[in-house]
Amino acid sequence: MSCEEARLKNPLLVACAVVAIWTLPVLADGNLASRPINLPELVLNNNLSLSQTSYTLETGKMYRLHISSDGEEQFAFLAPELFRNVWLNKVTIDGLTVQATGVYSLDFDDKGTFELTFVPIRPGSYAFWVDGYENRGMKGAFLVN
Repeated sequence: MSCEEARLKNPLLVACAVVAIWTLPVLADGNLASRPINLPELVLNNNLSLSQTSYTLETGKMYRLHISSDGEEQFAFLAPELFRNVWLNKVTIDGLTVQATGVYSLDFDDKGTFELTFVPIRPGSYAFWVDGYENRGMKGAFLVN
């Protein structure tokens, strides 16, 4: 019996099968929050330079990024468009974890390191910069495919 013949003989059965297929849960391949990919550390240097100016990422993959400063200068790291287009898993500061739904700025008043774990959810090019120093070269971009 063809699909057309089955549809004509028992339309209710076919409709139930279609509804059953549509209501199946959609599952990602594995746990997106496990085994993050470690990105090269981003160091904000007191000589007004960055250790990295670009990162290439893929949507749907978990990343871990350490952002550090030596504390010689006060810096505010901003990447607002990236932060709006990622699922932020956590922010860790000195071994303490913050479960946040969003971040606007990471402020360095002293020496320290922020650890971010996140999953990009939308492709695009997202600028990052150190507030007040972007015209002196302290800027870059996250390129998300």
